[in-house]
Amino acid sequence: MRIMIAAILAMITTAAIADEVDDAHRLAVSGRDAYWNCLAREYPLDSNKAMSEQDFISRMASVCPSERQYFRVSLVDFLGLQSPNEDAGVHMATANRAIELAQKDIVSAFVRRKAAAK
Repeated sequence: MRIMIAAILAMITTAAIADEVDDAHRLAVSGRDAYWNCLAREYPLDSNKAMSEQDFISRMASVCPSERQYFRVSLVDFLGLQSPNEDAGVHMATANRAIELAQKDIVSAFVRRKAAAK
């Protein structure tokens, strides 16, 4: 009887942890989408057209602060649940790299659009 109770508790705990990881993953994806959508709204502004590449890079690094932070926090939370034995600094570095890559993609599109307009 005790073995059966222990097995049931273990299954419930495992299911709860899996649900928590799934929820964290959904939040991280939601955070990514919110950040990308915000960057996408900023990209086509008329005020950007005359900017240099360097000015546009600086602008993209400063826009969407709440969306960027939500993405960072939700991704770090997810990574922490997915890999709890990993150093938290590694998770933060991964989240920061994801943000850098999003900005880099927007800047690349900007550069291609400017080149095509010449």
